[in-house]
Amino acid sequence: MSDDLDLSGLRRSYEKDSLDESMSAASPLEQFKEWLSDALEKGVCEANAMTLATADEQGRPSSRPVLIKGFDEDGIVWFTNYQSRKGQNLDVNPYASVQFFWPELERVIRIEGRVEKLAASLSDEYYASRPLTHRIGAWASPQSQVIKSRKVIVEDAAKYALKFGLTPPRPESWGGYRLMPQYWEFLQGRSSRLHDRITYNLKTDGQWIKQRLAP
Repeated sequence: MSDDLDLSGLRRSYEKDSLDESMSAASPLEQFKEWLSDALEKGVCEANAMTLATADEQGRPSSRPVLIKGFDEDGIVWFTNYQSRKGQNLDVNPYASVQFFWPELERVIRIEGRVEKLAASLSDEYYASRPLTHRIGAWASPQSQVIKSRKVIVEDAAKYALKFGLTPPRPESWGGYRLMPQYWEFLQGRSSRLHDRITYNLKTDGQWIKQRLAP
């Protein structure tokens, strides 16, 4: 335990809202859309940021923040470098979980499921919509690899900007993923740590079973 930082007394009481079975939507996607819309409307900082957790072939986990770029009945979409650590993890273990944490609303959303790569045409479409500097950055950064200094990627960005001009193509090593949910959990903070937790589990017949968990 650290002698310099006493964390044992840091806590807060959650009092802002509640969530019960009758209040929650019939489908998890509807509930997600409702909560995400609420977070965006209320100005939650980086409401579209989620923590993505993956694991390698030995089950060793790693996590990092990514930005959700779309969602529908098929799943949750984000984009990244396929050769990054998360991409390598998903190559050997195509299951992941994501978590949204919005402390301003005292809410957490967890989603678990299988992950697949998006069709190249969808990755091309999104890549073309990105700012030019971001498209160049996808070429310049060998994500998750060791580099000698920041100078390496700055110089590579300049090199690719000169090479491609205003129309850089999408690198084959960069594109989208879709997490296809099998489990959703919505947590609303409550007083005395007696939080509300509503889950949705996907059954083999395609129906969602809604349940309450103890906090």
